[in-house]
Amino acid sequence: MSSSSVNPVNWITPYKIDVIQGNFVSKEQVEQLQAGMSRDQVKAVLGTPLMSSLFHADRWDYVFTLKRQGVEPQAFKYTVFFKGDQLERFSGDAMPSEAEFISTLTNKRALGKVPVLEATEEQLKAAEKSVSSKAKSEPSSESASAPAAPSATVYPPLESPRQ
Repeated sequence: MSSSSVNPVNWITPYKIDVIQGNFVSKEQVEQLQAGMSRDQVKAVLGTPLMSSLFHADRWDYVFTLKRQGVEPQAFKYTVFFKGDQLERFSGDAMPSEAEFISTLTNKRALGKVPVLEATEEQLKAAEKSVSSKAKSEPSSESASAPAAPSATVYPPLESPRQ
């Protein structure tokens, strides 16, 4: 056994948050694109582009990256090109459908067995007995004085008084 595997510090892995950046474009969204659509129509289908340049005013880039601990990073790129105000062409990576993409987002941690969330008839009867026996053993609350009502809290005004 090497000394690095014996060191407890090497047993612990730090938590790394999921890093999600950009606009996810699904296969369904790409199928809605048609040459001749206006910029507003493309924006309605794909959303606001992640990158649009002053130097390339007729090109919108949609980039999406997902980095998760223990999983290969995912990156998708899609570009749409305009001629004037009309969509001329579009190209990019083969986009997954929404269902395919969601299925890749599984959490790899094993959380153990989920307990049964239903009570049996015996458990319900036992609970009723314990509640009724506890109520009988406590003195009646009729002789005890009622709790005092909480005093009203007064806060200063939010605005200064007008003069």
